[in-house]
Amino acid sequence: MLSLKSLIRLRQGAIWILCLLIALASWRFLVLGVELSMPFVAYHALERPVAFYLHVGLAPVALALLPFQFWRGLRRRRPGWHRWIGRGYGVAILLSGLGGLKMAIGTTSGPVAGLGFGLLALLWLGVTGRGIWLAMQGRIADHRRWMIRLGALTFAAVTLRLYLPLLFATLGEEAGYSLVAWVSWVPNALLAEWFIRRKGKAAMARQPV
Repeated sequence: MLSLKSLIRLRQGAIWILCLLIALASWRFLVLGVELSMPFVAYHALERPVAFYLHVGLAPVALALLPFQFWRGLRRRRPGWHRWIGRGYGVAILLSGLGGLKMAIGTTSGPVAGLGFGLLALLWLGVTGRGIWLAMQGRIADHRRWMIRLGALTFAAVTLRLYLPLLFATLGEEAGYSLVAWVSWVPNALLAEWFIRRKGKAAMARQPV
């Protein structure tokens, strides 16, 4: 029987592996080309190349940096590294998020997919800005809560790739793509809110009356 600490370590290890593997796999277009590696969205490379390459090139950077932002040991022992990694994380999200928003507006996959991915891009940008502003104000506890929200949205890059093959196989490409535009991030965001609220209640319970 695994202990709670062992389960937490397994969960953390799985997040590290998934983030890094998906980030590396996302750069496959550098070797295989866009049409072969990303046929469903390849038209963006022709119609809006700047937005497309900003998104597919830098979103994996944000995903690869995600687990480093939650590495407690690095944050405690090397706070300067944590801040610089955070700056890189923020810049990658800013540029790839703007690219993703442009792609969502110009998608040919229909309004449901466009709205889902567009809202994700807006939230990704907005939550990043809020988290950075809180850090600059020295409100570290609030900053960490917003970074949990941001991590959930960034992790959509992983959940999208986990769900998409199943949705394509069961619903077809059009319906599957429209659905994944929402299920890739909405459950993540709800889980993050539940986690934040649970931690807040636990902290209040530990306070003396």
